[in-house]
Amino acid sequence: MSLAHPIIGITGASGAGTSTALRVLLDITRDLNVEAAVIEGDAFHAYDREQLRTAIERARIRGENFSLFGPAGNLLERLEACLAEYAKTGTGKIRRYLHTQAEGDAAGQPPGTFTPWERLPKRSDLLIYEGLHGGHVGDDVDIQKHMDLLIGVTPVINLEWIQKIRRDTDERGHRPEDVMTNILRRLPDYVTYITPQFSRTDINFQRVPLVDTSNPFVVRDIPGPDESLVVAHFRPNGRIQMDVEALQAELPGSFVSHPQTLVIPGALIGEAMLRILTPAVKALVTRIPQGVVS
Repeated sequence: MSLAHPIIGITGASGAGTSTALRVLLDITRDLNVEAAVIEGDAFHAYDREQLRTAIERARIRGENFSLFGPAGNLLERLEACLAEYAKTGTGKIRRYLHTQAEGDAAGQPPGTFTPWERLPKRSDLLIYEGLHGGHVGDDVDIQKHMDLLIGVTPVINLEWIQKIRRDTDERGHRPEDVMTNILRRLPDYVTYITPQFSRTDINFQRVPLVDTSNPFVVRDIPGPDESLVVAHFRPNGRIQMDVEALQAELPGSFVSHPQTLVIPGALIGEAMLRILTPAVKALVTRIPQGVVS
C-alpha cells in the first residue's frame, strides 16, 4: 500500500462485468481531476493465444488441470513487482493483450498476442488494476496486500457464464461449444483461486438475474438491467464505510437485506457504484502528499 501512489483493484472473472466498475472509477478520477493509470490483468498472462492452446493440450495429455485462473497460467510475480514498484515510484512495466482483430490492427500485431513491455509514464496519481487476481494470496505471491482499495465483481455463476459465452462468441469470434469447454475446464481453478478473493475485497457487487437462467448453455440473451438486481456487500471493518440505510434512501427501489448488504435495482448499478466509490477514492486522493498530485 502507498500514500503517494495508491492502487485500486477490481477483481473478477472474464465476463463478470468488471469493466463497469472500471468505467465508474475513471469517471470519478476525471471528476476529481486525478490522473489514473490502468493495468489490465490479461497483460500478465504467461501465454499468448497460440502458446495457451499448446499449454492446454499438454496439460490434457498429462491429465493435469490448467487454466488462466491459476498461478501457472500467469506472471503473478511480475505483476506483484509492478505493483510494488508503482507504490514506491509511480511507474512500472506493463503491456497489453490484444483480444480482437480490431485491437490487433490498431497495434499492428495479430490478435491474441501481447504488445511489448513498456514503462508507465510518471504522471499518474493512482493506479487501477482490473483483472482476475486483484485479491490473490498465494504461497509466494501476495497481490492483495498492495491494494489500497479492492472491489469484487461477481455475478451469480450462471449469469457469469452467460455473459462470457455471449461476449466471447460475439466479440472474440469463439464458437459457443469452445467457450463451454473452456468454462468447464477452468472450474476447478475458479473454485480454488478466484472465489476466495471475494472474501478479501472491501466491497462485492453481485448481479442476480430475475429471469430464468437455469441452463446458461442454452440461454443466449443477457438479462437486461430491469431484469436483474445487484447485491452490494460491504466487508465489516473494510475500507469502505457507509451508512447503508442512508444509501438506500438515495437509490429508489433498493432495500437493506443485511446490516452490511444493500440490494439495488440493476438499472441503478452505475449510480450506486458512483455513490459508493466516490468517497473511497476521495479518501485515497487526500492521502497523497502535497505536491505529488499532478
